[in-house]
Amino acid sequence: MVAQPTTLLGLEKTSLRQQAVTALRSAITSGALAPSSPLVETELSEKLAISRGTLREAMRQLQQEGLIVAGARGRLYVRHLDEKEIRDIFAVRAALESLAVRELAERPDRAEVLPPLHAALAAMTRAEYSLDDRIETDLNFHRVLCRLTGNETLVHSWQSLEGSIRMSIMWAGLEKAVGNMDVGRHSAIVEAIETGDADQAAAAVRHHMATAADNLVS
Repeated sequence: MVAQPTTLLGLEKTSLRQQAVTALRSAITSGALAPSSPLVETELSEKLAISRGTLREAMRQLQQEGLIVAGARGRLYVRHLDEKEIRDIFAVRAALESLAVRELAERPDRAEVLPPLHAALAAMTRAEYSLDDRIETDLNFHRVLCRLTGNETLVHSWQSLEGSIRMSIMWAGLEKAVGNMDVGRHSAIVEAIETGDADQAAAAVRHHMATAADNLVS
């Protein structure tokens, strides 16, 4: 008897769910789905041409990312941030990423982490004419910064903020958000790591995050 390719069916379902996650995430980040707007399953499943079950799985992931919140009676809405939440997000990012750069700057083999960081900067430079690419390459730079530490708890903590970071882009407006994606501002962090001065590297990250928060809420 020939075995049925059940795993292929699973992959197909996962692919549909992930495509839905990507489409909804992009709609929220771009403002096509405005903050505080309700998410109606029947409308969204029709627009995305997927089952309501697959849509629910996608929205569950976006809840975990912090892009969607549950209101009264469990109804789902696009999350809306206020100024305090923006500053809180960047304060936590500053704590996490300053820890990351301290670890990288103090490594005796820190020269080995520089090529991936320079590659992330190069990707940001190439993405300067595409808004979606600028957002993704900016996030990837900070993600790489954390992953290079090898500290999985740190990485997991940073990833739990990713949805909130995306929401801060939507909250402030794209013009302000793009100002925070300047390659030079990120190069300063890499240069500080390269010096091997952990205090300087941590200070560079704290300055980066404080300036970014101020820019978003000004």
